[in-house]
Amino acid sequence: MLAAFYVQRGTSDVLQVGEVATPGPGVGEVRVRLQVAAVNPTDWKSRSNPTPMDFDYQVPGQDGAGVIEAVGPGVDIGRIGERVWVYLAAAQRQFGTAAQFTVVPSRQAVAIPDGIPTEQAAALGVPYLTAYACLMSDGPIDGQTVLVHGGAGAVGHAAVQLARRAGAHVIATVSGELKGQIAAAAGAHVVIDYTDAGAVDAIAGAARAGVDRIIEVDLTANLDLDLAVLVPWGVIATYAADAVDPTIPVRRLMVANVVLRFMMLYGFSPALLGEGTREITAALEARDLSPLPTVHFPLDDIAAAHDAVQSRTLGKVLVELP
Repeated sequence: MLAAFYVQRGTSDVLQVGEVATPGPGVGEVRVRLQVAAVNPTDWKSRSNPTPMDFDYQVPGQDGAGVIEAVGPGVDIGRIGERVWVYLAAAQRQFGTAAQFTVVPSRQAVAIPDGIPTEQAAALGVPYLTAYACLMSDGPIDGQTVLVHGGAGAVGHAAVQLARRAGAHVIATVSGELKGQIAAAAGAHVVIDYTDAGAVDAIAGAARAGVDRIIEVDLTANLDLDLAVLVPWGVIATYAADAVDPTIPVRRLMVANVVLRFMMLYGFSPALLGEGTREITAALEARDLSPLPTVHFPLDDIAAAHDAVQSRTLGKVLVELP
């Protein structure tokens, strides 16, 4: 099969495109003929992480969508021909989604509801499962106020939609008018430009009695703001880490009984991932989810696709597979 791969970690220059062995499904697995792959920050971070390789080469990519074309022992043969989106394809596995085929456990190939475009489905995994866990790990949010930082980013955009669907009052922060339009279209009740001088007061005013849950993309930069608007016993769920870790004001957090929840998709339990995929499927069927604007690259330009994500290109970066 044709695939992108690297034999050593490093900058995007280590990425190659060429023929590699087509993987076969093992027990409980399916092989998916991929049509579109999505690129996430975790892809370039894994590629550039200076740790030993687990395999003699690695095909990157956690998310994608296509059609099941083979199943392993223990999987219903009726799944062959099913349109699916896949998640965590490269998590401790060699064959990610930047390839014509990938093999994943059957539960990680989720049926795409009729009428949902393949490119929308390809972009669901990492951002939507992360957003779901951040929102729901501390109980229902119906009637609560949820603050989503970075409402035009992939996880933030997903969190706005899932929080709105779950009955929350949703405030999103963005930088710039275009990002504000994206967050508003996703369903945010209030959109605030965090670069404005009065952003904290605007968030506090929009939150009415205070913010119950915060979906945080940059705890280092936003912790003071978060604590200024969070209610006692509120939750800050953070899913990203910058180079500089924040100084944690332990006493202040204790007095307010704040929950700091640190989220990493690779450690989510099968039960949590199952809950997330069921909710995402229900939301798709109800047409409650809309895609971000997309930026497309051919597989031959996989390095440029990784660079686009690393430089925080607005919209979802997708790779078209031959």
